[in-house]
Amino acid sequence: MASCHFRKPHIDNMTNTIGFIGSGMMASSLADGIVAKGLRVPNQIHCSDIYAPAREAASDKGYNATESNEDVCKHSVDAIFLAVKPNCIMGACKDISDLTPLEKKGTLIISIAAGITLAALEKALPERRIVRVMPNTPCLVGEAACGFSLGSLATDDDRTLVKTLLDAVGISMEVPETLLDAVTGLSGSGPAYVFQFIEALSDGGVRAGLPRNVATMLAAQTVKGAAEMVLTTGKHPGELKDAVTSPGGTTIAGVEALEKGGFRAATIGAVRAATKRSMQLGGTSEEDIKNKYGL
Repeated sequence: MASCHFRKPHIDNMTNTIGFIGSGMMASSLADGIVAKGLRVPNQIHCSDIYAPAREAASDKGYNATESNEDVCKHSVDAIFLAVKPNCIMGACKDISDLTPLEKKGTLIISIAAGITLAALEKALPERRIVRVMPNTPCLVGEAACGFSLGSLATDDDRTLVKTLLDAVGISMEVPETLLDAVTGLSGSGPAYVFQFIEALSDGGVRAGLPRNVATMLAAQTVKGAAEMVLTTGKHPGELKDAVTSPGGTTIAGVEALEKGGFRAATIGAVRAATKRSMQLGGTSEEDIKNKYGL
């Protein structure tokens, strides 16, 4: 009789490896999520960093940590994440170009460097398959909202791999590269806006008499719960707002105060300003920003 139990797939530690050039918070969070979801085992993660404490932290988790980008290039089969600061990205690309063995030229390159375009990456790494990703800091707690765009040589299999890896730390959505600046302005920079909102809610609670620790906890949980309702119900945020806004009640009084203070316009303006700044950092001309994108 055939067994009704499914055998776990064999994981070969020498193949399906993933590399990280740069082992900072974002890179380590991605690696941790990938391992936590069972997509790879620790020994399949290879990472480099010039900062000794970052290497030590990676080694403590069972990752293969080194100071050498060459080692990462040699041992990474499936993908290499470029997780260094934008001003260091071209140096990392040169290392990949110079150091990757011929048999590893098929390794997918995934850049999480803000503002570095696919065109720039493809110029630095000709004939390589590249994907550009915009993650955000909630990646650190497994609740990232990521946007990604495929390079000209990337394949459907690359799309599947990137989405699988990013979904290990939250959600991911593919967008045209022309919209990655908007992703940066919304979800990339958005956590800062939300932190400010939580702080302001907490301040309001303190002003109304609540102890600071109680106010902050209630504010943070309120934002978390409201976000979960949007994601779980699929309802428009305006519909959910209306459901808790009784005629003549407390909530509509608070909503009125937010509108008088320009809350909605200020939030839209923040996304717009951050999107424009992302374009500027990426080298988009002021003329195109104004005439092509309306910013």
